[in-house]
Amino acid sequence: MKSTIPPILLEQLQTLEPGEFTGILPHLVSSTGKHYFAKIGLKKEEEQYSGEAESLKQIAIAAPNLAPRVLAAGGSEGRPYMITEYKNLSSLTDGAASRLGERLATELHRYKGLKGFGFGVPTYCGATRLQNGWFESWDECFSAMIGDLLAQLVKKGGFASLCAKGEEVTVSVIPKLLGPLVVQPVLLHGDLWSGNTGVEAGEPVIFDPASYYGHNEADLAIGRIFGGIPQSFFETYHQHLPKTEPVEQYNLRGDLYQLFHYLNHTLLFGGHYASTAERKMDILLGAKL
Repeated sequence: MKSTIPPILLEQLQTLEPGEFTGILPHLVSSTGKHYFAKIGLKKEEEQYSGEAESLKQIAIAAPNLAPRVLAAGGSEGRPYMITEYKNLSSLTDGAASRLGERLATELHRYKGLKGFGFGVPTYCGATRLQNGWFESWDECFSAMIGDLLAQLVKKGGFASLCAKGEEVTVSVIPKLLGPLVVQPVLLHGDLWSGNTGVEAGEPVIFDPASYYGHNEADLAIGRIFGGIPQSFFETYHQHLPKTEPVEQYNLRGDLYQLFHYLNHTLLFGGHYASTAERKMDILLGAKL
């Protein structure tokens, strides 16, 4: 029976392990019983694939086995592909969430970037392209990240009031709230909500990253928006990595970091996310800084 696996994937798989392969994308199995996760995209998805692959590669250096290891990635005839380890995942438990908090605090968020804040290639948070680049300071980096989303919302249209208020946040809030922080650029997952976490053999796994180097607390924001990540994650995390000073501004910084994700969801889905984003802006603009 003729294989339905795209030839470029089959070629890469046979380089990894000579033999026969069966299955339906993305879950493929070799004749020896080894499992692989494989996918192939369209030409317009090249940046998305390369951003994810680079994110996963850097996570593998910082925290081995916390995310699926990239086995092959590239492009052929304009189509990107990626092959990683296959993870047989179940939902995050309290125990695994605690272990995840520990691993982020002691491994991933201890891995410092050498080029500053940001990331070397564009990444995608959901379907949203994040321009990235390198910045000397955290407030400059995060201002650019928010500005990137605001510019895309302006282009999309229909969010004039939200974008005007967002510009005010970048000018009046971010320099005062983030500028004084003494923080290092550490590797972040970038989109760490419950849907991008799981458990295999009792150990936590994270996947589908949109990584960058930034303030560690920014990686905790989206997990609090949508729930699903047990409280044990946050408690254990801060046992190993205390809140950044000034601690009294921790929740306000959380509002700012959540704003990024609310703006992204406004861009992706519109609706009530825009009003929630504006409420976050009101909190930030009303704070005494």
